Amino acid sequence: MSAQLFVVATPIGHLDDMTFRAIDILKSVSIVAAEDTRQSAQLFKHYNISTQLTACHDHNESNKIEQLVQKLLAGDNIALISDAGTPLISDPGFKLVRAAQEHGIKVVPVPGACAAIAALSAVGLPSDRFSFEGFLPSKASQRISQLEKLKNETQTLIFYEAPHRILECVKNMAEVFGENRPVGFAREITKTFETIKKMTLKDLVSFIENDHNQEKGEIVLVVGGAPEKTDLEQEKLDELLKRLLQDLSVKAASQLAADLTGVKKKVAYQRALELTQS
Repeated sequence: MSAQLFVVATPIGHLDDMTFRAIDILKSVSIVAAEDTRQSAQLFKHYNISTQLTACHDHNESNKIEQLVQKLLAGDNIALISDAGTPLISDPGFKLVRAAQEHGIKVVPVPGACAAIAALSAVGLPSDRFSFEGFLPSKASQRISQLEKLKNETQTLIFYEAPHRILECVKNMAEVFGENRPVGFAREITKTFETIKKMTLKDLVSFIENDHNQEKGEIVLVVGGAPEKTDLEQEKLDELLKRLLQDLSVKAASQLAADLTGVKKKVAYQRALELTQS
């Protein structure tokens, strides 16, 4: 009778962020598949967990799957963990989870810390719609190409980036998305030198250039989405009305704006009134 595969989230920095349920499961399973057994050994020591660890990372996951699946089918519960945070989120584990499902083995999530979600919750950008883009390509040309594909996406975009590439990456974003696009910068979340800022991409470039400590540690970038089409249309209407109102009455300016843009005259007139009052 097959057992269960537990996908267990672990802390991303602060050890107190470990859940009681996660500790209980890691102590009770037969074996824990870890991205880096040396890294996980420190966590296990802190919580007095003596369960056997086995390495399961990008370089051996394909070869390790059959062995782990056979243990599950034999009735051994297994937990999957990464170095930090939730497994599979830019970390190994997808192949093992897929194989377990294909063999009819129940996969159980054990929620906990996730750097992407933690950053999103704290930077003050829209969180009702977002997409996780993980790491961008390391080569500049490929990175810019990927950013070009994303520049018109209206949902919030979440990226991970390596510290030695962060400045170059943000410069590329400013080039493609525009310098005034809002961005949340979250570094070393839950750790001693935690830094969480919200600013424009232009200001973030200056912030990093003036403080090279910002090029260290684990970094999450949360980038505001492109303006909705309706917002762009409103901006264009406002620009046109502001210019026309310099020389024309509200009535004349709104009539001309309506003729030029196709916006209903009533809408243009109401907006013209608002602009003059403000």
